[in-house]
Amino acid sequence: MNFQQLRIIRETVRQNFNLTEVANALFTSQSGVSKHIKDLEDELGVELFIRKGKRFLGLTDPGKELLVIVERMLLDAGNIKRLAEQFSQRDEGQLTIATTHTQARYALPKVVTAFKQAFPRVHLVLHQASPDELVRLLLAGDADIGIATEAVAEVPELVSFPYYSWHHAVIAPPAHPLHSQPLSLETLAEYPIVTYHQGFTGRAQIDRAFADASLAPDIVMAALDADVIKTYVELELGVGIIASMAVDAQRESQVRVVEGAPLFGHQTTRVAIRRG
Repeated sequence: MNFQQLRIIRETVRQNFNLTEVANALFTSQSGVSKHIKDLEDELGVELFIRKGKRFLGLTDPGKELLVIVERMLLDAGNIKRLAEQFSQRDEGQLTIATTHTQARYALPKVVTAFKQAFPRVHLVLHQASPDELVRLLLAGDADIGIATEAVAEVPELVSFPYYSWHHAVIAPPAHPLHSQPLSLETLAEYPIVTYHQGFTGRAQIDRAFADASLAPDIVMAALDADVIKTYVELELGVGIIASMAVDAQRESQVRVVEGAPLFGHQTTRVAIRRG
């Protein structure tokens, strides 16, 4: 048994049992992939894959149990290598952070600035992604840290902890009649709304609040980030629902926060890493 065989087992599952893609991913030949798998099965005395002719269709029960061990062994092997690198190059290397636009734009600038001042020789990569893409990057080992409000707490392969809490704010043009009305879900639902796309920046909680009040808001436009939402609120396409930290009253004169208690509860942004 060797590490190349273990890498091939893991990559075969990742490539949906397509041995040609496995060979491409590991820079080897398809015949070499097949031989490694056969040698390992012969050594263990069990078949690891369900076959139909020369095609692989899935994992057998022993294969499924072996995959869990393989993932752990390869992760530990990677950790050993990273441990050595950390001690030999304490203030060098690369740190990849996967995060959403909202976090990158509003929550992280001061943190990134302080980090670069403390570790000027570390190459910091800030990868903007959707919450689902962020999870995939973490699980694949393509990102070291993930920062998001959605998705990360629900994945058992990740460890996450609270970073900070925030709430949504309602914004409208300065002369909008909503500024002179009591802010409530009922009054808000009377106007067209511009807010986040599904799966981003607490949109699920916005939808849930309206549904719990038996209201059907007229969401005329959904965007991935607050800057786009504010632009269309300025154009009077509708009132906006955005993350509170995305509003800067000193810099933005064309939109104003509608005063009132937060309507959609508090959200928690979390920092996540891959377990192990």
